[in-house]
Amino acid sequence: QVQLAESGGGSVQPGGSLRLSCATSGFTLNHFLIGWFRQAPGKEREGVSCHSTINGAELYGDSVKGRFTTLRDDAKQMVYLQMNNTKPEDTGIYYCAAIRRVDCTLRSSHYAFWGPGTQVTVSS
Repeated sequence: QVQLAESGGGSVQPGGSLRLSCATSGFTLNHFLIGWFRQAPGKEREGVSCHSTINGAELYGDSVKGRFTTLRDDAKQMVYLQMNNTKPEDTGIYYCAAIRRVDCTLRSSHYAFWGPGTQVTVSS
């Protein structure tokens, strides 16, 4: 049974850093794409990043390029989202998601498996 679980959310001041973790189980991580998404109140879910071990491809949403980085530890079945230089508009619920495909995508409808999410609040 495929399972994902996010952790590491919380409150951070603008300009600060936060690392989110996604624990995965029930599948071989290096056969899957892992995406990070977020959803702010009243807004649609937004693609943050995608990482493929299969071909090394990475994608980042325009709003987080240069500030966020996806890290993976396939041996531990863990994926991380390193958030640097955070901004108030980064506030939202962050989700990790998985799909067995080769090409990276930031379209949430392409992902089959989702974690329950973790809240991130960026505020002074």
